[in-house]
Amino acid sequence: MDTLMCHSATNERYRSAIVAVFFLAALTANAQTATDPARPNWRRIGSAAMDLALASPATGPVARVWFSADGGRLYALTASGRTFESADLETWSPSANPPQPPGPPAAGSGLSPVPGARLYPQDSRRAYALAAHLYRSDDAGRSWTNLTAFGDASVIGAGQRDLAVSPRDADLLIVANDYGVWRSADGGLSWSGLNQFLPNLTVRRIVATPQGLAGTRVLAEGAGLLEFQPGGDNDWRPMTDEQLSQQLLREATQRRAASEQLGAEITALGGLGEIRYAGSSDGRIWISTDSAQTWRGPRPASGVPVENFYVDAQQPRIALAVLGGKGAAHVLRTINTGVSWDDLTANLPDSAVHAVAVDRPSGTAYVATDGGLFFASIDLDRSSPATGWTLISGSLPAAIVTDVKLDPGGNQLYAALEGYGVFATGAPHRLQQLRLVNAADFSTRPAAPGSLMSVLGARITSASAGDLRFPVLDASETESQIQVPFEAAAAASLSLALESAGRRFTFGVPVQNVSPAIFVDRNGSPMLLDSDSGLMFDARNTARSGSRIQILTTGLGKVQPDWPTGMAAPILQPPAVRATMTAFLDRAPVEVLSATLAPGYVGLYLVEIRLPSIVNAGPAELYLAADGQESNRVRIQLEP
Repeated sequence: MDTLMCHSATNERYRSAIVAVFFLAALTANAQTATDPARPNWRRIGSAAMDLALASPATGPVARVWFSADGGRLYALTASGRTFESADLETWSPSANPPQPPGPPAAGSGLSPVPGARLYPQDSRRAYALAAHLYRSDDAGRSWTNLTAFGDASVIGAGQRDLAVSPRDADLLIVANDYGVWRSADGGLSWSGLNQFLPNLTVRRIVATPQGLAGTRVLAEGAGLLEFQPGGDNDWRPMTDEQLSQQLLREATQRRAASEQLGAEITALGGLGEIRYAGSSDGRIWISTDSAQTWRGPRPASGVPVENFYVDAQQPRIALAVLGGKGAAHVLRTINTGVSWDDLTANLPDSAVHAVAVDRPSGTAYVATDGGLFFASIDLDRSSPATGWTLISGSLPAAIVTDVKLDPGGNQLYAALEGYGVFATGAPHRLQQLRLVNAADFSTRPAAPGSLMSVLGARITSASAGDLRFPVLDASETESQIQVPFEAAAAASLSLALESAGRRFTFGVPVQNVSPAIFVDRNGSPMLLDSDSGLMFDARNTARSGSRIQILTTGLGKVQPDWPTGMAAPILQPPAVRATMTAFLDRAPVEVLSATLAPGYVGLYLVEIRLPSIVNAGPAELYLAADGQESNRVRIQLEP
């Protein structure tokens, strides 16, 4: 059987071109950090809108909407007090000098459709009324039509707050509610949202970064837990995770219990094992060394709230605290379980600090503030003087940064911006410390003969382990790709020596016969192709029953016939994988059609599978196994 089920050289070259695009996407998605750590290249995670099964994507609460006098601009005042304007009823920008909105409408009289409705009369006959729904009357209030009801619910969501009617077109209606801004161009007969580009999604906390089947997960004000799903569309979706929900509930319960115990409003808790830290709304900090049974302290009040703690996972006597407000220290460090606190605020602007994330191996701290995102090198072992903080907001919108988080490997940095959602970049500290990871999913899984590895943080000029030479396939100032030789034998660990700018680095690299990994981008979306169309699967191009899927992988080990390390696989009849390959869809085996080196490329493998003739609609778990060694799990969207 020819590779990829192709039967002509033309088709083979076409498929190879697809692999080329896919491979570049896989690798460049991971190289997000600019050469200058102070100017990282940020990418947006999803949009600022949520899919809540309404007429269109939704966002956060909007208090008022109104048109300019000539009807050429629409203004929206969000619940957070920011005003945005739109000239095309699609894109929005902050409004520098908006006109005053009209006065509030009067409460309804006896002619209103429901008690307490607010009336918006238009002429002698037409009027609108806003309550739990929007109503219209065309006979001076004698009868009313509900314009937004669908069963017992509203197609535009609940919490109606305001209505604006265009001075240019009496049928152009704009409603503001708890889920954003909504438009009807036909007098209320149909509705669509204006929320896709309205920066009004208030993410208060980044709960989890992409891992396995899970995407980026956040806690949004008024919306609860949301997830940006790998391979999905661009909107955030409500999610149910009982374990995560219980964790958040425990945290809230612990804060209430500590507040009662200490007689203060506890705004932040942190700690591990028996050592716990509690911070209050006025800046006091208490410490417990017996799992919150008793507390000592507190550190004197500073008048601003303690917003977040970082506690060292190995030595909880070491901690950082960040505080909000103005006119006080904003970053504090203790290395002696709170006996003393050092002020590390240094050159940070005098504005609230909401969150802190720390990469312990490199001693790098990131703080989310009202004035942007900053990082600095922090000595967490000694009471040394504060170092300077560097602003790394770069291309981010000018907005309050509400949270910051590193992924478990410390490779990707995530920031939540008030209204704008979540952004990510390669963590700047990567330029200060080399890391060796799997090129497909940035994990630290063992290597395998022939597999690709990424060196983060430097341009590598040579790589070797004894007599084995590891070809350097690509190199930039921030990331390099190397291939494990096909001649490498399974070993507990190889001593890999890397050369970079005249310096030598050594890593212990465990090697297995096979160590499969499916390529994913930095948002967790898998690199999967439709074998027939060559298109990548996503929310707009879902996989269908019976279709053939190409999976870009690495780590499948030796091939037959043998192939030289560092040489691109042939376009026609590339070598086949020796290992026994199996594939699983929702843990049920599916047919593997072929498994070969990727035509025209080095260190990549291409596995083609066929989906069953009957599949369930929706997301499904997909993974591979080579000689029983399982790959990472990825999510694929299916249609029958």
